[in-house]
Amino acid sequence: MAYFLFKTEPDVYSFADFERDGETIWDGVTNPQAVKYLREMQAGTRWIFYHTGDERCAVGTGSVVSVDPTDPKVPVVRVKVGKRLRQPKKLALIKANPLFAQSPLVIIGRLSVVPLTREQWDWFLA
Repeated sequence: MAYFLFKTEPDVYSFADFERDGETIWDGVTNPQAVKYLREMQAGTRWIFYHTGDERCAVGTGSVVSVDPTDPKVPVVRVKVGKRLRQPKKLALIKANPLFAQSPLVIIGRLSVVPLTREQWDWFLA
């Protein structure tokens, strides 16, 4: 199973919005590397919902419902809400954890879709 982290500005689309909607299309991704990660996803892929901006904090989970790769620029990724994290994880805490030393989350800060290892996924849920 694959794991990812999706970043969003909370004033544009927050986890509370996601909880309200229950399901949505994840769009607005333009970075070629992030688009490549979206293309790798399939139904059941799980991901962490991360607020950027002033919050800089992982706050919840979601999963991929479907991926329609027919758009030549960006696949249409339908996602559904998971749960709020028991303990939100601030960026400073993430950066301090050796699990993330080589993670694109730390190395490429502007990347909006980031792959996670199983160990990183488990750490977010702990």
